Amino acid sequence: MTVVARRGTDRRLHPAWIVAAVAFLALVGAAGFRAAPSVLMVPITDEFGWSRAVLSAAVGINLLLFGLTAPFAAALMERFGIRRVTTIALTVVAAGSALSVLVTSPWQILLTWGLLIGLGTGSMALVFAAMVTDRWFVARRGLVSGILTAGSATGQLIFLPVVAWLAEGAGWRTASLVVAGGALAVVPLVARFLRDRPSDVGVLPYGATEEPPARAVVGNPARRAVRALLDAARVRTFWALVVGFAICGATTNGLVGVHFVPSAHDHGMPQTTAATLLAVVGIFDIAGTIASGWLTDRVDPRLLLGAYYAFRGVALLFLPTLLSDALHPSIVVFVVVYGLDWVATVPPTIALCREVFGDRGPLVFGWVFAAHQIGAGAASVAAGAIRDATGEYTAAWFGAAGLCAVAAVLSVGIARRSAPVTG
Repeated sequence: MTVVARRGTDRRLHPAWIVAAVAFLALVGAAGFRAAPSVLMVPITDEFGWSRAVLSAAVGINLLLFGLTAPFAAALMERFGIRRVTTIALTVVAAGSALSVLVTSPWQILLTWGLLIGLGTGSMALVFAAMVTDRWFVARRGLVSGILTAGSATGQLIFLPVVAWLAEGAGWRTASLVVAGGALAVVPLVARFLRDRPSDVGVLPYGATEEPPARAVVGNPARRAVRALLDAARVRTFWALVVGFAICGATTNGLVGVHFVPSAHDHGMPQTTAATLLAVVGIFDIAGTIASGWLTDRVDPRLLLGAYYAFRGVALLFLPTLLSDALHPSIVVFVVVYGLDWVATVPPTIALCREVFGDRGPLVFGWVFAAHQIGAGAASVAAGAIRDATGEYTAAWFGAAGLCAVAAVLSVGIARRSAPVTG
């Protein structure tokens, strides 16, 4: 073990930072489709005449599978390796996006947007960030989890304006192919540089002074994931995190991520302008999530979660009065506030999973993240139905604000534990 430690300190740049950088790029590549539905929904509706509810259902399936796949993906990564699972996941995302250009009926968009891309993105998701952070870092865990979480926001920032521009100019099919290319482009980097554990390259985790005890991972990955869920379900904190994160997903990916651009379009705002605003959310999300990771290393994560949900709820209360056919300072302020808050909840949630559930933290976070996506899927479908029934999104925005108040109260009330629950 002494040789391993010496190797780690002899390097100017610890390999953990290279792994984190590649993981960040993989999350960026997989995030391309996260930006696509909001700007492709209108042109696809115009071409095929499908209702918003149909396309919202496809996104809802995607978001649901995105979440439900995560805990099993965590177990698969433990069993078969992070690099192998990530490579396959990126390929499936690319296949789903590329095949969507061939759709001619609603069931096909449910298959490509929903099933394939949902399984692919879910096999990485934020559980991938939790796994990399947990294995490769002892120091700076909050900061690294914040940076990796920001990878999804960066993907949105990169792809959203491009997808919107291509959808208007070259057509939505070209935009879908660009998203597929973005996912495939990262695969060679993952295959070359992403390693499963520090011991694979003869170093200790960043910040470690001794080799962590090795855990033999045997048995069925699905059974391990289910076992982690059954054990975690006995702990009250798990349910507080589940409900709070379901609300988080409902008020970000499911509602604003999918329906902000169509809602702004309903008010007369050009689609490219609305897409640019959503991309600006991504810019501030990067800053907010990294700052949240830094704060998580220093501040009680319960208080951070409570503050994040409260600010989000206030912003949503004002949104219906801010949307119009032109840009005003007020909508820019909303975009900044919502961007800083978008996934700032992730680092403190990962920290609480690690605090309470010990070395099972990434697996348990997979189930908490599943709740996030269940909430996102439900909100996507519900908001589409509300729009079809009432002709506007106002009730959806107000309902989401109320849910944020519930999440804030639950988060602040999470009990402290003196020792982690491990299994």
